[in-house]
Amino acid sequence: MSPATTPALSVLDLVPVRADQSTGDAIDALRSLARVADEHGYRRYWLAEHHNMPSIASTNPPVLAAMVAAATERIRVGSGGVMLPNHAPLVVAEQFALLEAAFPGRVDLGIGRAPGTDQVTAWALRSGAAGVEADAVDRFPDHVDHVLAMMSPAGAALRLPGGDHVLRATPHATSVPTIWLLGSSDYSARLAASRGLPYVFAHHFSGRGTAEALALYRDGYQPSEEHPGPRTFLTVNVVVADTEAEAQRLVQPMVRSMVALRTGQPLLPQESVEEAEARGVAPAHRALADEMAGRWVVGDPASAAARVRDLATMFGVDEVMVSPVAGALAGTPAGRSPAREETLRLLAGALAA
Repeated sequence: MSPATTPALSVLDLVPVRADQSTGDAIDALRSLARVADEHGYRRYWLAEHHNMPSIASTNPPVLAAMVAAATERIRVGSGGVMLPNHAPLVVAEQFALLEAAFPGRVDLGIGRAPGTDQVTAWALRSGAAGVEADAVDRFPDHVDHVLAMMSPAGAALRLPGGDHVLRATPHATSVPTIWLLGSSDYSARLAASRGLPYVFAHHFSGRGTAEALALYRDGYQPSEEHPGPRTFLTVNVVVADTEAEAQRLVQPMVRSMVALRTGQPLLPQESVEEAEARGVAPAHRALADEMAGRWVVGDPASAAARVRDLATMFGVDEVMVSPVAGALAGTPAGRSPAREETLRLLAGALAA
């Protein structure tokens, strides 16, 4: 990618829930944010999968993706990602085949290998069956292959003693979603390369090992009919405001949430900006907070756009998926996330300038 090239922009949304919001309020804010992304030319809008977390409402990516697709006109919708060990492959294939039938050419299925939750909740997601989650993780490559096959128009043949039984995710598929593999280690990079699939490294979450994982993916890539060459992009947490000082204020609730996650503290609904400022970060955790936030894009429009271009050039990608993590000021309407919306507007405008 040329340094002068402006990368395309996309959105990753965890559907955060603030202390002043109900789940319904957070979903209203999601729809509003998705419309902003659609209006400002963002390429795709992905929903994460997390469970049993008071601060995150993205428990069901296909349901949320359907809401986003219905509320928008052109943006691609999908999962970032569906955590396949939590689900039967046929169920995932059916859900996304239906989405593709309803919104043809607009659907991505991003698949991850982690459970996206704690061990007890992962156990409950698998109906309490002992050892099922570990088996699903071990069989992840097979389950990815099953999803691919069952979403194809031909379906997947299950060989039984009496003959083959064909499983199809939908009665008459005329198109299929684009499948991406997601990961925060080199495991999915190698698997995506071996299957000829697009791949995304979770740079927004890990921030380390991105270059190494992408090099493994690109170097080991085996071309497929649908994807003759490797295809990837970058993910990053972003806060953009009119001034650097305001952006640094707005990022504080996310900083405190991530410190809590990394240090084993209770995960509570997201604080207001004023609450986060008043409580601050404990001195013992200051270095951790600075290290995490230092990998994010936080600043005024010009500096944020420059940073996004630099990251795209550094990792050789033509698309950057931003997770808008700006907090909300006290008194913000419950059904909106104005600072997250403004992050998308300001970044898109600065990159287009």
